[in-house]
Amino acid sequence: MTDALENPPQDNLETHLAQVQTLLARMQLAEELVHRQEGPRQDLVEDLAHKQNLAELQHRLDELHPADVAYILEALPLDERLLVWDLVKAERDGEILVEVSDAVRESLIQSMDRAELLAAAESLDTDEIADIAADLPQDVIQELLISLDAQKRAHLQSALAYPEDTVGALMDFEMVTIRADVTLEVALRYLRRLGELPDQLDKLFVVDREDTLIGVLPLKRLLTSDPEASVAAVMVEDVVKFRPADDAHEAAQAFERYDLVMAPVVDANERLIGRLTVDAVVDYIRESADADMLSMAGLREEEDLFSTVWRSAKNRWLWLSVNLATAFIASRVISVFEGSIEKLAALAALMPIIASIGGNTGNQTIALIVRGLALGQITHANARRLIVKELGVALLNGVVWGAAVAVFAWLLYDSPALGGVMALAMLLNLIVAALAGIFIPVTLEKMKRDPAIGSSVLLTFTTDSMGFFIFLGLATLLLL
Repeated sequence: MTDALENPPQDNLETHLAQVQTLLARMQLAEELVHRQEGPRQDLVEDLAHKQNLAELQHRLDELHPADVAYILEALPLDERLLVWDLVKAERDGEILVEVSDAVRESLIQSMDRAELLAAAESLDTDEIADIAADLPQDVIQELLISLDAQKRAHLQSALAYPEDTVGALMDFEMVTIRADVTLEVALRYLRRLGELPDQLDKLFVVDREDTLIGVLPLKRLLTSDPEASVAAVMVEDVVKFRPADDAHEAAQAFERYDLVMAPVVDANERLIGRLTVDAVVDYIRESADADMLSMAGLREEEDLFSTVWRSAKNRWLWLSVNLATAFIASRVISVFEGSIEKLAALAALMPIIASIGGNTGNQTIALIVRGLALGQITHANARRLIVKELGVALLNGVVWGAAVAVFAWLLYDSPALGGVMALAMLLNLIVAALAGIFIPVTLEKMKRDPAIGSSVLLTFTTDSMGFFIFLGLATLLLL
């Protein structure tokens, strides 16, 4: 336990990355020094030094888990990434391709020939092949389908048939089934004969002769109950199960709610067709969280940290263009009050405060609403009370912080009237920000769009435009 606390996994990952980066830097430096030296055997010395450095780096990579190698590849610039990738043993290619992000996987696949891709894919389980299939060339997929046996081919075709973000796209086919009429002793002998069991196995699926799911047998019951008892006597009939078309996000919530390790997937006739495991769910949650984070920043898709300047720039154009258009609108709002700003220069200095605090308040509300929508906690029954509550928070914050900025403006410009305008503008803009923070993501959700995508850009436009309009409008009416 002490060692685990002293060396947490993330620290180990960073240590492995630092070691690989040090080896790469040392290799480059050594080759530069050898290259500068002149002599009759310079080429031989240079080649020997290069091979020694590569051997040391390869040895270090061989000691690492595939997930750790994937982490290192994602953190390296493209030229170093491809150098390290060439040093990975061919039999580990498939495992690492499954672990890396989609964007990095694309760069690795582009460096591999058809035979390498086929060999890497053939080393994987059916569900793992399905995970990387979208990035593989179509001719490799076709050849792979031909090379697989009938059962694996059917499983792969089944997995590829389900849309992304469904249970069918996440399920695997490594299941252990048993009949209800056998004894626990027979079940134990059956498991011993299997030898190797699937990962994340905490229960056996109990099926009839038509493979219809009738219950599950938890391993703890199998190990602690009377060996002479029948499976039917100790199995659990109330089972959390999924269908392949079920939403993956809802399945992930069920895994969290019921503390599941694995769960059966059944078809419309209750026949067992696969299973969903916690590792697949965790991967899905992580990928979804990454996608939401990028979406809230206005990025359309996952971006390789070291992708080309051109590709990175294009990925950011969509919401930058939207933001530019909304900024122009905000600037036109200001231009309407140019006369007021000319008469009272303090307005130009103070109006960013109103917009900034409004944007911050709105982002807090959006984060809360997006999370509530994602967890399915916001319904028609509680929406009204949520709106009232958020307006109450905005009203309270508007009074407190409006008073603070009013005192600030009064002391700075010796104008009680200007302070009053600041306080009222702050109050009104915080109310606008709260409403925008609620209705922007809810509207996107009703339009069947991801509420995280572009919400912050639309909120900034709303709070800036309305903040400027409210503050400058009040100043024009009350001060000039």
